[in-house]
Amino acid sequence: MKRTLWQRSSALVALGTVTALLAACAGGTRAASGGDGDGDGGSRTLTLASVDQGSIEPVVAAFEKAHPGVKVEYTTSAADQYQQQIRTQLASGTAPDVMSVWPGNGNPGATYVLAKPGYLLDLSDQPWADRYPDALKTVTRYGGRTYNAVYGLNAIGAIYNTGALEKSGLTAPATWPEVLPFCEAAARKGTPAYALGIQDNWVTQLVLYALVAGTLYPGDPDFDTRMAAGQATFTGSAWEDALAKYQQMDDAGCFQKDALGTSYEASQTLAATGRTLGVVQGNWIVSLLKEKNPDASFTFRPLPGTDEEDRLLIPAAAGAGYGVNAKTANRELALEFISFVMSQEGMKLFVEAQGGLPALPDSGATVDPALEDVATFIDNDRTVPFMDQLWPNPRVQQTMLSGLQEIFSGQSTGTEMFAAMDADYAAGG
Repeated sequence: MKRTLWQRSSALVALGTVTALLAACAGGTRAASGGDGDGDGGSRTLTLASVDQGSIEPVVAAFEKAHPGVKVEYTTSAADQYQQQIRTQLASGTAPDVMSVWPGNGNPGATYVLAKPGYLLDLSDQPWADRYPDALKTVTRYGGRTYNAVYGLNAIGAIYNTGALEKSGLTAPATWPEVLPFCEAAARKGTPAYALGIQDNWVTQLVLYALVAGTLYPGDPDFDTRMAAGQATFTGSAWEDALAKYQQMDDAGCFQKDALGTSYEASQTLAATGRTLGVVQGNWIVSLLKEKNPDASFTFRPLPGTDEEDRLLIPAAAGAGYGVNAKTANRELALEFISFVMSQEGMKLFVEAQGGLPALPDSGATVDPALEDVATFIDNDRTVPFMDQLWPNPRVQQTMLSGLQEIFSGQSTGTEMFAAMDADYAAGG
């Protein structure tokens, strides 16, 4: 029997534990209207820190509508900024009631990293916690207890402005040998192929992850297992091939000028307005592009790192969810919000606003037509989890992010970066 899209989505998570990648954005502080009032033994004002700009807004509005008298004060911020701040806030007792938390162990805001020192409230008794597929339970739990309410699944690839692509007369590449000629042709027409905003260091990894899915995993699907057993390293692996292709793309003019001076938000504007043909990002960016240009349409395509189209894989995994501050004085209201996020209504709002796939079945969410390719790859089991998913500590990823920025600025080399990543990996958790 053919499995449903959601069952296939569960299967892709089961490829390994997941540290979801960084659905993040420039942000600010907002307070939604609503009365104060008493109830539940605490304030009826909820504080929330999120990286879900463009999708948290309708969720907050709907939550307040369903909870008269509640006021949600929330901030949105870039993932790298958020990750730098949240541990400090938790340690100092100044963290919000509810906060974005990534699955797994790969960054400073991930489930294992925050649950281990006791910063997150145990959510194991929530009714949705046992409905996760087993692999998703793995990356939302620490010590057998659930700490993360993950509502969606995400993928990384090339998001094209369909109008700009049609105007260029070019066809999106389906194999690696087509990528550089595509970029060179786009550059000759005066419209670079892809916006790249690596002023925000978390963005540096996305092109690399997309290429590694093609250079490494088709021929070595057990690479992560061998890494964990000490039988493989980044150095000498197809990670080096993927980085070389990333640099070849830069040399071929695949990206706009001054990628290091371009922010994540500025890269959105380039792609949304057709000043580039697209952007290599997660599917979560589709809603942000539509906000910047409501008249445009967008489509997701793989960024191929392999010569053979039928061997092409894409990175896909669980997205960032929400956790509750273990020291919150607003416990009941925080749990009400988490319950809403994981309800049919909340999950549907998130998934449709963000352009993703639901983490639980029966959400009633409509998958954005732009994600047709994502659904196809999931349905055919042609996905790999986000690469940092099995890394034993967040230092490996942080070394990679800073290393990639240094490579683009000419201050370091791939050899140095991979050696440093190997050392951090070997240091364990």
